[in-house]
Amino acid sequence: MQNLRIVSICPSNTEVCEYLGIDDKIVGVDDFSDLERVRLGPDLAIDIEKLESLKPDVVLASLSVPGMENNVAELERRKIPHIVTNPHSLDDIGASIRQIADSCGVDGASASERWHQSLESYRIRKWNQRVHVYWEWWPKPLFTPGRTNWLTEMSALCGAENVFADHEEASVQTDWETVLSKKPDVLFLAWVGVMTEKVNIGVVKKRPGYNGLPIHVMEEKYFCRPSPQLLAGLEKLDQVMKKIRS
Repeated sequence: MQNLRIVSICPSNTEVCEYLGIDDKIVGVDDFSDLERVRLGPDLAIDIEKLESLKPDVVLASLSVPGMENNVAELERRKIPHIVTNPHSLDDIGASIRQIADSCGVDGASASERWHQSLESYRIRKWNQRVHVYWEWWPKPLFTPGRTNWLTEMSALCGAENVFADHEEASVQTDWETVLSKKPDVLFLAWVGVMTEKVNIGVVKKRPGYNGLPIHVMEEKYFCRPSPQLLAGLEKLDQVMKKIRS
């Protein structure tokens, strides 16, 4: 454990390491991780040669990032030690915390339990009426979370219902006409990989049939990464929902 060398090639796993207090063991990260370490390129185009030169004891990859399979295949081909997480739900995130902890020689059970306890105060609440919300992950083509995704769960914990919760998959490609047909009360924009200040709500307002629905731009790092950062997102979403209901 003391001399462990970790490489994380997606932001969510980097943030799990921070949650576990082992980020000091990280020697390399993808370009989108916030931690300052050796940069290995964007998560879908990792410089494997550079990664290998860091001599990691374990590489942390995640299939929650579409396209990560190519990196994993190359890690396998080169026989570089690695693990692959694949969280979609809040419980999955607890499991991935434990998986990463166990692979790095720290107490995964207690860390996972700490995650679940942080959610408990939200889970015990009851709601008589729910606000219908639409989450947008990408503007063209439109992508939105479906039922088996943490944003659907986070919405429910804050008294909202994702209008695409009737789709079983974690990520749904759709169109604007379908969004309008579901009659959301609120639009949440959390464009993957896009900083909040770069999100252009004018793109939405120019769509045919836009009728003045409230639009909230949500911080990507608190809503699009399956990591403990979602706890900060949950708190922020709860504050927004309280204002909407008031």
